[in-house]
Amino acid sequence: MHYVSTRGTAPTLDFRAAMMTGLARDGGLYVPDAIPVMTRDDIAALAGLPYEEVAFRVMRPFLGDTFGDDEFRGLIERAYAGFGHRARAPLVQLAPNHFLMELFHGPTLAFKDFAMQLIGQMMQATLAKSGDRITIVGATSGDTGSAAIEAFRGLSNVDVFILYPHGRVSDVQRRQMTTPTEANVHAVAMDGDFDDCQARVKDMFNDFAFRDGVHLAGVNSINWARVLAQVVYYFAGAVALGAPHRTVEVTVPTGNFGDIFAGDVARRMGLPLGRLIIATNHNDILHRAMATGEYRTHGVRPSISPSMDIQVSSNFERALFHAYGRDGKTVAALMDDLKSTGGFQIAPDALAPLRATFASGRASEDETRATMARTLAETGELLCPHSAVGVKVAEDLMGENPMITLATAHPAKFPDAVEAATGQRPALPERMGDLHHRPERITRVGNDLVAIQRLIRERIAH
Repeated sequence: MHYVSTRGTAPTLDFRAAMMTGLARDGGLYVPDAIPVMTRDDIAALAGLPYEEVAFRVMRPFLGDTFGDDEFRGLIERAYAGFGHRARAPLVQLAPNHFLMELFHGPTLAFKDFAMQLIGQMMQATLAKSGDRITIVGATSGDTGSAAIEAFRGLSNVDVFILYPHGRVSDVQRRQMTTPTEANVHAVAMDGDFDDCQARVKDMFNDFAFRDGVHLAGVNSINWARVLAQVVYYFAGAVALGAPHRTVEVTVPTGNFGDIFAGDVARRMGLPLGRLIIATNHNDILHRAMATGEYRTHGVRPSISPSMDIQVSSNFERALFHAYGRDGKTVAALMDDLKSTGGFQIAPDALAPLRATFASGRASEDETRATMARTLAETGELLCPHSAVGVKVAEDLMGENPMITLATAHPAKFPDAVEAATGQRPALPERMGDLHHRPERITRVGNDLVAIQRLIRERIAH
């Protein structure tokens, strides 16, 4: 299995190198040169298997010889051992034909744990073999950062720096990043919004002297291994509802497009998924792009679903790569237009396959609050604001096929918003009950690439 850049000029890599590299040296994102396809019998055979075995069977064809079979099974077992539900990604029925997939039973209460816990195990195993040391730099709108810190805290051969937008994450999200005591993890509160944080991370990867000097690695969803780990729960959920003998649709509250792109990969692998529905809050650039064909940033407005407060959706580049017939030169030109003018027009011949795969919808702040209140009253299920965005859009677009809505975070990560909407304040799990009493370590920095790079060099030198 080989991996190529969406922009067409970076070296072709194997899985291990693509995972450890993250962002391609031409600024693109790595994708497989071909998607392995599972037969109907292969998919049907997943029914009733433990989540870990589904993960092994779905992911194994992408790995090449990076890990042996027994080794990879061990990494998967360790990755999910700390989850709080034996099913890992249980389905809860909300209404006839509508099911919620709870992806918040991991150690940091968000869907990011499915990928981050596994990539942590895979990177640790790889570094143990090579003896190398790396510096992980990531940007977060709230959940990626805590998941990364949890996955890599205390490792002797990894330093982790997470940039998050100062004042734009929830208290719980911030404290999950700032209260770990291990010296190798660093939460950095940066001025600006998530798009600014993400831009500085990409700037660091594109500064090759800095990148090579600190042995930079990335764990944002720009990293193919992150996307691959998320493909698994599409198979697990769809098979539980009757695939491959039934077509299943999935609604995904998404900002950076990685979680829903994983569904596209599952579909290309042979899973009979109908529409993949993009659910956005009022930062609705993805919904506008699908509706009009124009992808244009309008600035980020804070919301009660802050992990979706994004305008530059990095993984949309992977979808564009497929929509444009894997034409890296054209994708590179579109990304240049995005950087220089704030947007681009999607060609009709590329928009058609996007619309054949993805539908989209939008939920306002008031609609999100109303959905949280109504869902609690009608089902007893307490939703976080992001999951409520997904449920609202799914209800708007329900058809004849079974619908899965991804519940991307535990409501206790956003207690103020949930309480304001429902009158019920969600409690943290017992293992995190003292979170608000733990001392924090916060580093403030401006939106200044040179200052951020100086900080990283200083910290890893000690």
